[in-house]
Amino acid sequence: MITRLAVAGYRSLRDLRIELGPLTLVTGANGSGKSSLYRSLRLLADIAQGRIIRSLAEEGGLPSTLWAGPESYSRGMKAGTTPVQGTVRTNPIRLKLGFSGPDYGYAAELGLPPPIPPSAFFLDPEIKQEAIWTGETIRRSNVFAKREGRSVRIRDAEGVWQQIATGLPAVDSMMTHCAEPQAASELLDLRERMRAWRFYDHLRTDRDAPARRPQVGTYTPALSDDGSDVAAALQTIREIGDERELDHRIDDAFPGARIEISHERAHFDLVMHQRGLLRPLGAAELSDGTLRYILLVAALLSPRPAPLTVLNEPETSLHPDLLEPLARLIGAASLNGQVVVVTHARRLVEALAAHAPCRRLDLSKRLGETIAGEDERASWTWP
Repeated sequence: MITRLAVAGYRSLRDLRIELGPLTLVTGANGSGKSSLYRSLRLLADIAQGRIIRSLAEEGGLPSTLWAGPESYSRGMKAGTTPVQGTVRTNPIRLKLGFSGPDYGYAAELGLPPPIPPSAFFLDPEIKQEAIWTGETIRRSNVFAKREGRSVRIRDAEGVWQQIATGLPAVDSMMTHCAEPQAASELLDLRERMRAWRFYDHLRTDRDAPARRPQVGTYTPALSDDGSDVAAALQTIREIGDERELDHRIDDAFPGARIEISHERAHFDLVMHQRGLLRPLGAAELSDGTLRYILLVAALLSPRPAPLTVLNEPETSLHPDLLEPLARLIGAASLNGQVVVVTHARRLVEALAAHAPCRRLDLSKRLGETIAGEDERASWTWP
């Protein structure tokens, strides 16, 4: 489980350090930094997938994602007695991402490449440093993998540093290129955990959504991030997961309703039986809210729970009456894996707080910087 998350130099997250629980609710007004926090978690997952450079490029390149304010604020700036203005920099321009838990911690630092030689890819960031350590807090004695520039070193079983790479490309992470079962088993273990994180913020329910059409079905222990394989995911829950819980969650939101998966040859399709109707409704006939709730059920009742599931505004398209059942569904899912919910729906926040122990982070802006309250600031040291 992740207990601490730290982000520095990313959009409005100048220096955010927060603690997470088994169920964490991230709330705040529009523009407070909720989406930036969500994307920072996705960037960490992208490092383990080898996609971090492309992901930042799709956001406009590293310069477009960096903190746009001064490196630090003077007392007068904070008090409003002097205007906010740039200061003489004391540190290089960097984007830093990190997290830690009871067993492992990881941090990465990204920056721009040198201007010489000139290149058309000057907006592509480079990975300058990486470190992995045991436990929540980094110390000199508990770091067991370190990357500086192109060099990667790992401690062996006797605690002696061993050089395992000297020419690692600046666009590649040691997570993807140095993890192997013999010399770096802990690195491999952490990478696979991060690759198992799941993010849901684009569950499509529009008229042309793939979830509304029959799809080729195979065993699907984890719903895809766009929900296109929902029928196969629900059938997988029925066969190797908790079928009774699936029926209960559908009935909790739509009393008397049940879902079925039709499968002709290799194509799977979702149909829903509702009380009072003479025939079931196909996925193409369901309302956006009904289909979205079913997608969330498929995501959160996975027979292979993720170590971390992040939901970005799951209340979208849902009728207010569905927020209570959704809160109960999320609360139950948090018992099997860590869940982070980013939302601005007050009713969902209140329902979640009533149905499950949760940690609440209320984000706000101060001088353009996202803050989570001074008392929420977690202890953190960058490598």
